[in-house]
Amino acid sequence: MNEATLSKIRAAFEASNQGTIHFGQVIGQLLDAGVESYHVDYRSGRTTYYLPDGSTADFSFERPRQGITDVFDGDALRAAILGAQQGRVMYPEFKQLSQRAGCAAYSVWIAGRHVVYVGRRGETHIERFPD
Repeated sequence: MNEATLSKIRAAFEASNQGTIHFGQVIGQLLDAGVESYHVDYRSGRTTYYLPDGSTADFSFERPRQGITDVFDGDALRAAILGAQQGRVMYPEFKQLSQRAGCAAYSVWIAGRHVVYVGRRGETHIERFPD
């Protein structure tokens, strides 16, 4: 991965974690950098970005202080997702809301236009990108 691509990915990661850009802007910036998908693991505090050529970029973030709720609450998760899609909920708040809903990790499939959210017992929720 070249330095320009890594810089674009890092900028999107940092802006998202600071809550200065919304989900749609993150996806746009990552598309521009050539990212095909990325995975966020709340338990390890890691986000990994994947490019079609097999290269990756890995960044850490602060792990949840309150822990991740044991019970997966699909309704609460969908409410957090809707807020993020509408630009009302920025990423710092989304992380808290989704963790309270029992989300332990998620994978964003930019090329496939959907996100797979996973609970602590392997429960899943698939959310398609809005048109």
